[in-house]
Amino acid sequence: PAPAGLPGDPEPEEAVSDDSSRHGGRVRGFPHERGNWATHVYLPCRVQEEFLELLELLVSHARTYVSAVAAMEEFHLSLSQCVVLHYHWIGAFVRRLRERLAAGLSYFRFFCVANRVKVYTNQNKTRTFIGLEVSTGHFQLLELVSEVDRVLEEFDLPMFYKDPSFHISLAWCVGDLSGRLEGQCLQELQDIVDRFEDSALLLHIQWEQVRCKSGNKYFSFPLR
Repeated sequence: PAPAGLPGDPEPEEAVSDDSSRHGGRVRGFPHERGNWATHVYLPCRVQEEFLELLELLVSHARTYVSAVAAMEEFHLSLSQCVVLHYHWIGAFVRRLRERLAAGLSYFRFFCVANRVKVYTNQNKTRTFIGLEVSTGHFQLLELVSEVDRVLEEFDLPMFYKDPSFHISLAWCVGDLSGRLEGQCLQELQDIVDRFEDSALLLHIQWEQVRCKSGNKYFSFPLR
């Protein structure tokens, strides 16, 4: 185990504080323990101003069905689940991730089209998301996930879902409210996307880097 008081370790009072009211009602997927860092590998998504206009239309309409829907502030596509790393594993994990990505055939920039509106819930059903599912670029994403999974396996961490629905989350709300957002609401949200001017261009996304977030640390792996 790592010695206590490493740089970046949370203060003791932070480690035991888990007030969901400070996080919009969100609940941790696993309990916080000192020295354990929540870690996530993903593709960050840079969006244009017109994308934010489309997002505003979608969120506004979704709120007619669920008033508590809130827009995401940042956008990404996940390549891993959120897993727990011990502090002293972070350096080795990042090195192995860099090596695996550099060795793989998938370490090149590529495009995806994300244009299918879909409703998701997290594993413990504490949050519901409205997302845009990828309709093209699935093969390249699976190649990236395969490399990330190999690193996760080396550290005895859970790998990604077997049949993933790659998507970019746009909005969220607390609880499992998927029943109210699917069906009629989902169809109307899809109609908004389909009718939005230049939506085909806006939802054609180039990925330029893989990113790993571990606690408050960020590590970037540019794609060639």
